[in-house]
Amino acid sequence: MSDTARLYTPAEAGAVSGLKLKAVHNAIDKHIVEPVAKARVTPVGKVNRVAPRFLTGEDLVRLRVWRGVGDTLSAERRQRLFLAIAAKPTAKTVKADELLIVDVGEARKQVDRGVRDLEAAEAVVVKDKATLGGEPVFKGTRIPVYGIAAMREAGATAEDLLSGYPKLTERLLELARIWAAAHPRRGRPKSLSELGLTMKSTRRVTRKSDPPAGRSKPTTSAVG
Repeated sequence: MSDTARLYTPAEAGAVSGLKLKAVHNAIDKHIVEPVAKARVTPVGKVNRVAPRFLTGEDLVRLRVWRGVGDTLSAERRQRLFLAIAAKPTAKTVKADELLIVDVGEARKQVDRGVRDLEAAEAVVVKDKATLGGEPVFKGTRIPVYGIAAMREAGATAEDLLSGYPKLTERLLELARIWAAAHPRRGRPKSLSELGLTMKSTRRVTRKSDPPAGRSKPTTSAVG
């Protein structure tokens, strides 16, 4: 894994493992993973402990496995599975019991890939008060990351966004989604105009989550 010593917030853990933030908190509450306290050094040199909802790299593997097996296992069988995984940290497959064999190697690969994506996203997103008042943007641009992620979530296609933002690539669009998931915005989402964007076009698309009654939701393309 790219950084085995790193601790992850629940939002970062969700972005890496592919789980929604609510599902990560649910996993913590169900003791699927056990959060740890993170030390923080104050300006006067004292070490304090902050809220104990930080997760380790191994916790991310547990989350990824849990995402695969879900709640189909009883708490007892799930615990046996995780103990077996911990006892064989380099094993590609783990036999939890006579009926269940888990491809832990693939879970670790997926988590490692997610960690690398998160690190890549953090490397290309910057915040500077002189640029859009400190709004997170892609390095070297004034393109707001939350805005791009929100438009993708609303149904804007990669072609729409790449035509409106020539400085972006498909890889950056994916990193925008990952960064926004790992750093959910607090408070009221900003409008396009507040993000320095203007409306370019609108069209209606049917999202997979919509009921099959012909109802569709508008999606927008915008330019800075």
